[in-house]
Amino acid sequence: MEMEYVPLGRSGLKISRACLGAMNFGAPAGTPGCDEDEARSIIGAYLDAGGTIIDTADGYSGGQSEEIVGRAVKGRRDAVVLATKAFLPSGPGPNDRGLSRAHLTRALEASLRRLGTDYIDLYQCHQWDPATPVEETMATLDGFVRSGKVRYLGCSNFTAAQVVEAQWAAQRAGGTPFISLQSQYSLLARAIEAEILPACQRHGLGTLAWSPLGGGVLAGRYRPGQAPGDDTRIGRLKASPMPAARSWAEGMLTDRNLRIAAEAAAIADDIGASPASIALAWAASQPGITAVITGPRTLGQLHDNLEGFSLALPPDALARLSDISRPLGAEPVTGMGAHR
Repeated sequence: MEMEYVPLGRSGLKISRACLGAMNFGAPAGTPGCDEDEARSIIGAYLDAGGTIIDTADGYSGGQSEEIVGRAVKGRRDAVVLATKAFLPSGPGPNDRGLSRAHLTRALEASLRRLGTDYIDLYQCHQWDPATPVEETMATLDGFVRSGKVRYLGCSNFTAAQVVEAQWAAQRAGGTPFISLQSQYSLLARAIEAEILPACQRHGLGTLAWSPLGGGVLAGRYRPGQAPGDDTRIGRLKASPMPAARSWAEGMLTDRNLRIAAEAAAIADDIGASPASIALAWAASQPGITAVITGPRTLGQLHDNLEGFSLALPPDALARLSDISRPLGAEPVTGMGAHR
């Protein structure tokens, strides 16, 4: 396949349309995650295919994901846009989470150590922090850029209003704005089209779509009337200690979502592709979507997913998918889902 590269938001940074998500790397013992050998094979194959951006977070697998990614890209660091995130708890103390100057400063240093690098290409706020003034957060992040430890800034799971607040805060201080937003987006979750995507386009943010396969629903991994297996993403998240993760997982296996997945599977049969590649091709083709994050657990899943980025869906297939997945009514436009 020939990888496509596009600017990320209102910046000169170019990234591949396919973004490799590292949430599954270094899963805790006893879980069906991805061990380091498999993760390194996935990362190597992704880079060999022309992919350039790898997204992780300090909270993924207790920091193991960052460590694995750092070791895997060590010999190819300059070719990689390394993205990570901060917000999630790193300890029991009151300042061990959030977007305060106190927490972010420690979180950045810890991520740099785990990643084995002296700079991070894209440093992102994992979610909005209502307990910290946005001016404090943006001033702290600007200091990271001025120090050379961070090159670009982004956010994740922000609402349209929060995106605008952050950009205004950076502008008032003469600091560094965000160039990207990560948000849940797929055939099953299109709420960001109403407000969030227009706000990002207006304020210079590219959009990275997470969970484009709806936790595996659009890959055909679930059937009506069958409980998700413990080795599936939805099965794991339903047992998560995080309420937001459990809530997200429990809301994925609806009759409507399974009907959409069945339509994607039917189109896949018609054109000789996999359901996963159909869903990824649809997401990548939508206006305002800069890149799509795929989080494979196996090398086979990576190759299957990458096919979606070179697949041009016929107009009638695009129309069928867009029609069946169209939101039925007003949906809460929160930008939030399970922490990822």
